[in-house]
Amino acid sequence: MIDLGYSLSRRFPDPPQTDYRTADVRTLRYDLFCGDVYVADTDKDRELSTAWGWVPVLDFAWALCDIVERLDRDPRGSRSATAVHAELDFTESTDRMLFERRFGWVDITADWVPLEEAPLTVSHAVLRREARDFLHDLIADLVDLNEGLGDNPVVWGLQSRFPRV
Repeated sequence: MIDLGYSLSRRFPDPPQTDYRTADVRTLRYDLFCGDVYVADTDKDRELSTAWGWVPVLDFAWALCDIVERLDRDPRGSRSATAVHAELDFTESTDRMLFERRFGWVDITADWVPLEEAPLTVSHAVLRREARDFLHDLIADLVDLNEGLGDNPVVWGLQSRFPRV
């Protein structure tokens, strides 16, 4: 089983003058909601996590949903032996989270993890479901914390683009 999570940083708060109703895509993705994220394999008690405090968590959730869809472009789907690669790069550093799909399984690793450590392996269908649930749960939390965010058309579009599975 996979678990996706986040924590918001107290060191990098959003600017107090932010109007969440009208924030554009760039602002929502890169300038707000900084913290840390993790991807955990609960069966093996292992995780990939950041500890930097500045990762834009909404961008992470959004990018993860994009990546899961990109990994599914092969028309043979889970029958395909061809490896499909994708990466999530963190904008303020050279670190990346790496994804490789073969058949119906996705290996997840990161640049900051020692090479000898095995990747986290998860079913593509489970990763899709969990990534979308994470995105919707994160948006719900952020809407509760930030007045006006629920009225932002970018957020509406994001939720409709990646509905819960």
